Amino acid sequence: MTQFGLFDAPLSLLDGERGRVTYHGGFLPADRAVAWFAALRDGVDWHAQRRVMYEREVDVPRLTAHFALDELDGGVAPAAAEALREAAARVTAALDVPFNSIGLNYYRDGNDSVAPHSDRLHELVAGHPIALLSLGGTRRMLIRSKQAGEAAVPIDLEAGSLIVMNHASQLHYTHGVAKTRAPVGPRISVALRVRPR
Repeated sequence: MTQFGLFDAPLSLLDGERGRVTYHGGFLPADRAVAWFAALRDGVDWHAQRRVMYEREVDVPRLTAHFALDELDGGVAPAAAEALREAAARVTAALDVPFNSIGLNYYRDGNDSVAPHSDRLHELVAGHPIALLSLGGTRRMLIRSKQAGEAAVPIDLEAGSLIVMNHASQLHYTHGVAKTRAPVGPRISVALRVRPR
């Protein structure tokens, strides 16, 4: 059960048997969101990846990094490690979930994106949610049902916001951040998960 304060009511994007997704605007104070964005942008060893799509190898249109929460030392600069530990502690306390994995995505501009997808459930501990903390520029996420004919749910992920997707939502919905020609600032997504040990 979410442990937010009385006046911090989340925006319910989905709430049913097929999944629950909530959006918590202003989860972080603005100054903290700015400081953490700078610490991660400058203190993480970002990786450009390539993968096979549509029978050819292509660049992944964003930079990434992945860490076990207890293995941050030596993997990132001290300020970035401190930001990630504090971010994980805040989200863990708010949701009462034992997160142990951090995935980072760095969207440098509107050309960077992530295709609609579901998290791989075999890589997650059943019953625990996925929490995405946004830092930097606002980007729009679309949440789509895997059943045809249902309207997509758009949400603008603002700096300092937290979106929480329960385990069941990954079975029935996809989420993605499309490319855009609109002027957007760089954004970092901090994805917290509970992975098997």
